[in-house]
Amino acid sequence: QAQLVESGGGLVNPGGSLRLSCTASGNIFVIVTMSWYRQAPGKQRELVASISRSNRTNYGDSVKGRFTIFRDNAENMMYLQMNSLKPEDTAVYYCNAVGFYSDSNYSRMDHWGKGTLVTVSS
Repeated sequence: QAQLVESGGGLVNPGGSLRLSCTASGNIFVIVTMSWYRQAPGKQRELVASISRSNRTNYGDSVKGRFTIFRDNAENMMYLQMNSLKPEDTAVYYCNAVGFYSDSNYSRMDHWGKGTLVTVSS
């Protein structure tokens, strides 16, 4: 099994910045795609950004130009630099990793972290 741990959430003023981190560990052979999702109160979980192992990125429309996703393949870590934060960015942010486990079958992995809360408010 894998463990994904998010960190870096907190309270920030509108217009401010935060950097989220996600650390993956455990019985992992390779992580193909890492993603950040978020879920605001009363809303469905939505994709914030994703990044492939070759660093191809994809962003949700609401965060384009403000957020940057990047990863460290050697350390199985992923980051989300969030700038120009808005109150509507308030949500629990979740890390997701898709890849393969280091078991005898190289089973497919699609694992979630428990989330970190980001609150944008003055």
